[in-house]
Amino acid sequence: MMKNIKFGLLPRILLAIALGVATGFVMPQGITRIFLTFNGIFNQLLGFAIPLIIIGMVIPAISDLGRSAGRMLLLTVALAYGATLVAGGLSYLTGVMTFPALIGGEGEAAQVAESVKLTPYFSLTIPPVMDVMTALVMAFLLGLGIAYIKGDVLRRAATEFKDIISNFIEKVIIPLLPLYIYGIFLDMTVTGEVGHILNVFIKIIGIIFLLHIVWLIGLYCVAGAIGGRNPLKMLSTMMPAYFTALGTQSSAATIPVTLKQTQKMGVSDDVAGFVIPLCATIHLSGSMLKIVACSLALMIMQGMEYNFALFAGFVCMLGVTMVAAPGVPGGAIMAALGVLASMLGFTAEDQALMISLYVAMDSFGTACNVTGDGALAIIVDRFKKKTIRI
Repeated sequence: MMKNIKFGLLPRILLAIALGVATGFVMPQGITRIFLTFNGIFNQLLGFAIPLIIIGMVIPAISDLGRSAGRMLLLTVALAYGATLVAGGLSYLTGVMTFPALIGGEGEAAQVAESVKLTPYFSLTIPPVMDVMTALVMAFLLGLGIAYIKGDVLRRAATEFKDIISNFIEKVIIPLLPLYIYGIFLDMTVTGEVGHILNVFIKIIGIIFLLHIVWLIGLYCVAGAIGGRNPLKMLSTMMPAYFTALGTQSSAATIPVTLKQTQKMGVSDDVAGFVIPLCATIHLSGSMLKIVACSLALMIMQGMEYNFALFAGFVCMLGVTMVAAPGVPGGAIMAALGVLASMLGFTAEDQALMISLYVAMDSFGTACNVTGDGALAIIVDRFKKKTIRI
């Protein structure tokens, strides 16, 4: 039945961008200001929600990880986090070498003609209950504390709060995002920024797609060297999982296929059964590639200062925060918004552009995450079978 067809988040965001650009040239200023008013209120709601999202997602994630013990868990977590950090470093170095020449006109997007800058009809202030860094520290402290004392009551409360936040993201934030992004691109069209922004989008998406390919080949070369297997043959074996993830846009939904293909590579059933479901949550190298590249591109485009030390801290914090990403479309970027704001100084408009870029490549990032899980399973399997002292 036609009524059962669902219009996904990516098509809605692409439609919102297209409509924002198309209508920006003809939309009366009075109607444009209505959308700007909505965007102002949504900005405040998002700013209020970000600390709550961090607390609701990070506390259960850390407390649940802390419940398990054993060498295999520690090795898998270390490999997943290490791979995510290396992916972030690769993305940063690639961006530093290529983005300035590709983007050009540093600060061009930030120089908007104030004469055509429209303002909302009114503004509404919704102060957050705490700042982002306080929320991060509090979430880490409580998550580790709950795991240490085995506090079932607190763990149950944290899980129920996570359910509330997940529903808020899925039922409120995600459905309103296309309208919010429409308002952003409507405003950029009016102010004359949109041409430069879209040109940057196309270039950045191309670079990130190539980065994903290079990263997977490199990761499987390392896994092949450690596991004594042919990396290209292993990578071809994982292609069903890659293409399944392109369709599902979900690491969790792809677990059955990923598990089957990992076992076909020769990984033992117990290792594959442990590593693949765990890495579906904690291994996010593809997502890291996207977020680091997109954030660096936006900073260069707007003439913001950046350096290696800043991004090194950003990548380390982001690697931990994204573990708590909710299992909804765009969940990883929603979990990353707090770190983007607190460490890189991103405004609400910058965050909206990040969401647009991220969702446009969501399938490829998820496929990269899923395919990389197989390489990590090969390494864990090798360490388990051989007498390697850790």
